[in-house]
Amino acid sequence: MLVRDIMKAPVTVVDVGATLAAAYTLMQERRIRHLPVLRHEKLVGVVTDRDLRLATSALAARPFAPEARIDKVMSAPVRTADPLDPVEEAARTMRQLKIGCLPVVSNDELVGIVTGVDLLDALLRLTGVGKAAGRLEVGLSDQPGELARLASYLAQRQVNIHSILSQAEGGEKVRVILRLGTIEVNLIAEELRAQGFDVVWPAHKPW
Repeated sequence: MLVRDIMKAPVTVVDVGATLAAAYTLMQERRIRHLPVLRHEKLVGVVTDRDLRLATSALAARPFAPEARIDKVMSAPVRTADPLDPVEEAARTMRQLKIGCLPVVSNDELVGIVTGVDLLDALLRLTGVGKAAGRLEVGLSDQPGELARLASYLAQRQVNIHSILSQAEGGEKVRVILRLGTIEVNLIAEELRAQGFDVVWPAHKPW
């Protein structure tokens, strides 16, 4: 999944000469929390609703008047993403920088924006939560053929795999999370245990 698959477009923007009050009103009307700031159609900054509230708060050391220009409080320079960046790279950038959005730029043109909510939506899509499916979590040895062995067993049972996520646990183990096209996950889990698989979830229930 790429950034272009989850970004919002077209993007609501504000001119660098706009006032804080105008920017805040625009955010409220569009129900958004991040506004890219343009100068002559080029991205020069980003402002958030939090930036505006803090800048105009009576508790600020030097609060700005609502008529102040947006460039007084915007964040600049701006970290951006490319439409062809993998979603996980965008997520890592936002996490490392502790920012809530990434404007998406292609050929120096603002073409979209990705927010934390968009990344959560992407996670839900990757895990297949939106489909009627069962969840299976299995610990596998970190060696070639183990995932294929699991997939082969499920194929023999005529069980479709909607999605697969994996996480290395360190040492010699990998935890694999699957969304399966069946609701009989408990039965499959017990059958897998009988085949020697380390099924983490559903938990074993003594009958």
